[in-house]
Amino acid sequence: MSLFSRLVVLTLPLVPKFLVGRVASRYVAGETRQEALREVRDLNAQGVMATLDVLGEEVFERDRAETAVKEYAALYDDIAEHGLDANVSIKLTMLGLKIDEAFCRDNVERLVQTAAGHDNFLRIDMEDRTTTDATLRIYHELQPQYGNLGVVFQAYMRRTLADIGAMPQRGANVRLCKGIYIEPRTTAWKGYDTVRLNFVRALDKILRQEIYVGIATHDEYLACAAAELIDRYQVPPDRYEFQMLLGVDEELRRILLDAGHRLRVYVPYGRDWYAYSMRRLRENPEVARHVIRATLGIRS
Repeated sequence: MSLFSRLVVLTLPLVPKFLVGRVASRYVAGETRQEALREVRDLNAQGVMATLDVLGEEVFERDRAETAVKEYAALYDDIAEHGLDANVSIKLTMLGLKIDEAFCRDNVERLVQTAAGHDNFLRIDMEDRTTTDATLRIYHELQPQYGNLGVVFQAYMRRTLADIGAMPQRGANVRLCKGIYIEPRTTAWKGYDTVRLNFVRALDKILRQEIYVGIATHDEYLACAAAELIDRYQVPPDRYEFQMLLGVDEELRRILLDAGHRLRVYVPYGRDWYAYSMRRLRENPEVARHVIRATLGIRS
């Protein structure tokens, strides 16, 4: 990241919340389930699949975790009722992982069962390094029983290649992304090019192991590298998809679709939009620069 980009990121906490809210509409479908479902209908009309996520994490009260389970269960009902091409992504800390792992595991199982009842799928998002072992434990315990559960690997984590190697030979389904959480160098690769390299190495290993993969990237270099690997290994279209965030590089989204690749967009919604939007701005200093200029009243 350039010096200018670092300065932009450091200045972000000074941006008024209402201005961040304006930008949030680009990355967040809204505060309600109905708004999110409208967004999914629009995406489906464009030939794009979706995965829905209720914003929020780090829950420490059981009733809040149970409320989240009910909201996710309602999502599956609505997806089925409206005939949408969408599944659901969850964060374990929102379902009580920091309260009790067994409690969280039971909540995940309830949602896996709900998804199975609708012939649908559940993706467990990966969070920071303190949750990785528990996330993989829950995945490895429930996936053989139900077969409709997926997990996420982050290319910047040093352990990722080993974790891919531990995936079951049949039925595994993973999303591969770069990674977003701030981790120590002992845990995560730090260089921009190094993370790219490990992403390609991880994707190569996933494809060679014949694991279904969601290739989550907005980096055109990585999209190109992925397309080359798909062509090299003659991966059939039903064994992979590209994945992108709502509001990010819609031109690349269309390029990938026009090239014949399946693509899914991550559609977050909910009242906890502020922290998520700030993360998106930190990833994209150019957008953040325009927000800061508006804050300062700079027009040109």
